[in-house]
Amino acid sequence: MSELNEISRRGALMKLGMLINAGIVALLGVPIVGYLLSPLRGKAAKSGAWVSLGPLSQFPEGQTRLAKFRNPFVSPSDGQTADIPCWVRHITGQGFQVFAVNCAHLGCPVRWFSQSGLFMCPCHGGVYYADGSRASGPPERGLFTYSHRIESDQLVIRAGELPTLAADAGTAEGGRKRCAG
Repeated sequence: MSELNEISRRGALMKLGMLINAGIVALLGVPIVGYLLSPLRGKAAKSGAWVSLGPLSQFPEGQTRLAKFRNPFVSPSDGQTADIPCWVRHITGQGFQVFAVNCAHLGCPVRWFSQSGLFMCPCHGGVYYADGSRASGPPERGLFTYSHRIESDQLVIRAGELPTLAADAGTAEGGRKRCAG
């Protein structure tokens, strides 16, 4: 063999090292590219989906009940964490309010106490009136609400997005229905 066709140990290890480095760059590059392109494929998820909470008969007039819905944007590994609770208040007739279960202070789950007609947060003492407005404690605002509507005797909410102040400001259709009572 001539000297030009012969591969030295140094050259072989150099090529092997470059091949391993290229593989590592490719493995690290896939999630980075996926992250950078995620806004393009996540547009459908941002708009939310309408999910049924159940028939209207499940929510008696004048009462507040805990309901659960399945997050429409789940992966197989989500399991029970994709089941999201919310509070449904049936005021009168077609008047409903659907509240996120989380306190507006730090997100602890609030509980409904029908005896006092108040939502209370066990973490830091946040208290809310039956209409979701702030009564006392550290929260600076009332409970977050879900957009909702009635379809075919079913109460449906817009799920797949977190009910926050940003979502309230971005609601062009006026889907959040505030009911007096």
